[in-house]
Amino acid sequence: MSFSAVDHEMMALALRLAARGLYSTSPNPRVGCVITRKDKVVAEGWHIRAGDGHAEVNALAQIASAEDCTIYVTLEPCSHLGRTPPCADKLIDANVARVVVAVEDPNPLVAGQGIARLREAGIQADVGLMAAQAVDLNKGFMRRINGGLPWLRLKSASSLDGRTAMASGESQWITGAAARQDVQHLRAQSCAIVSGVETILHDNALFTVRPESFASEQVNEYWRQPLRVIVDSALRTPVEAKLFGEGGEVIIATVVTDPERYKPLAAAGAIILSLDDDGNGRVSLPALMRYLADRGCNEVLLEAGPTLTGSALRAGLVDEWFVYMAPSLMGSSARPLVDWPMTKMAGQQALEIVDIRAVGKDWRIHCRLPTSAESA
Repeated sequence: MSFSAVDHEMMALALRLAARGLYSTSPNPRVGCVITRKDKVVAEGWHIRAGDGHAEVNALAQIASAEDCTIYVTLEPCSHLGRTPPCADKLIDANVARVVVAVEDPNPLVAGQGIARLREAGIQADVGLMAAQAVDLNKGFMRRINGGLPWLRLKSASSLDGRTAMASGESQWITGAAARQDVQHLRAQSCAIVSGVETILHDNALFTVRPESFASEQVNEYWRQPLRVIVDSALRTPVEAKLFGEGGEVIIATVVTDPERYKPLAAAGAIILSLDDDGNGRVSLPALMRYLADRGCNEVLLEAGPTLTGSALRAGLVDEWFVYMAPSLMGSSARPLVDWPMTKMAGQQALEIVDIRAVGKDWRIHCRLPTSAESA
């Protein structure tokens, strides 16, 4: 299929609209829509949050008639009745002339059926324009629907010599204020933040999104605090931990099965999630990721110490890794970036560097795990 320069321009606009839902649409995908008449934009729409109108419906509401118009939408119009009526039917009823779709919806309830319905109604439906960009915007949704797991980002902060905390566990602060603010963007677009009990014991972290970090940006009012999940195999989380005092829901993932042990943390506000162990008495991370996917989590951020970081990497769960590196040295007795014993060069893990940039006085290294590149 050959697409014109106007087609590319309009789909690029639709993708920018879709990105406005970066922090709010979960568990739904981020979708944008542009309506044109004679190559001129007459309406725009984007999906804001689950349960509200889809991008196509929001765009159609902006004009009295879309007859003979062209619709540009970043994801295939839905063909099933969910919280809202099928968008494909809305477009058919509007008597549009053409629909340009970036990528098909992998949801089995749609999966090409929306496009087929449009074509059966005599509407020209062209698919595949800027598909890679549309997939990248919704890689978590795609991963969850296609593979039953969320897209897992790993965030670490280290010194130049690859250390993440002193031997005592002290780690505040390795990186500067600009890097810490940058992390807020990763948190805000995540459905859940996962960390380990050691981080709670040493740092008493909140793991919340701080809205003041977005003061200079256009962030819609429907952004939400992510679910916070603490991996605590032996239930050592203190009931006075700060994360129980504010923010959203807190889940403690454990292998402890005695319900009496749950009561103090439950009284503090935690939901206790009992999972299988990994064979070493620790929470099975694959089982935890499947649970989060079942809850509709598209993207998950792991902020943890070397042990949990190493476990996630060894399990092949990490899709991309953001390392914030400070221009400092912490010494050989400090804790390493990752706990992953290797004895031979042949065992080293290759990474693909996507981007390196300065963030304040620190450097942000964005890596992809080779196994993730083909499965987004």
